[in-house]
Amino acid sequence: MIGKRRRRLGKLINELEIGDSYTATRTIEDRDLLLYLGLTDDSNPLYLQHDYASQTPYNQPIVPSVLLYGMVSSIISMHLPGPGSHITRHEMFFPKSVHHFSEVNFNIEIIAIDQTAHQVTMSVVAYDTDGDEVVQGKLNVCPAYEPESITGQSLEKFF
Repeated sequence: MIGKRRRRLGKLINELEIGDSYTATRTIEDRDLLLYLGLTDDSNPLYLQHDYASQTPYNQPIVPSVLLYGMVSSIISMHLPGPGSHITRHEMFFPKSVHHFSEVNFNIEIIAIDQTAHQVTMSVVAYDTDGDEVVQGKLNVCPAYEPESITGQSLEKFF
């Protein structure tokens, strides 16, 4: 274990600043939908059945809002603040439905930092290719903690 390389962590709280942001574009593929639906055992016909969805105001199957939230969660845990971070609270709105094979542009930004609570507040807004807002939200995120040195920790009992 000693000397083993760890996966690089995201930004630590003291490396973050208000205004730090990240933008990502995701296209909703059938694979994403089938993995989500299989994992959650969700068989809502609004997500899958073209004949049913065509009879609704949506006109075609839509993407589950939880799948869009999952994309936001992935962006936060992989990019900003990055690996080692954890969402502790989220408030999300989905003002417009997203259809299969849509491209969605996500923008996340740090809007507040609380060093004492080891939390950052982030806003998220996502748009479809028409420029319409499809996701709006606010999240509290606990950035990665600085890990203790493995060598220092294992040797401290000897002194």
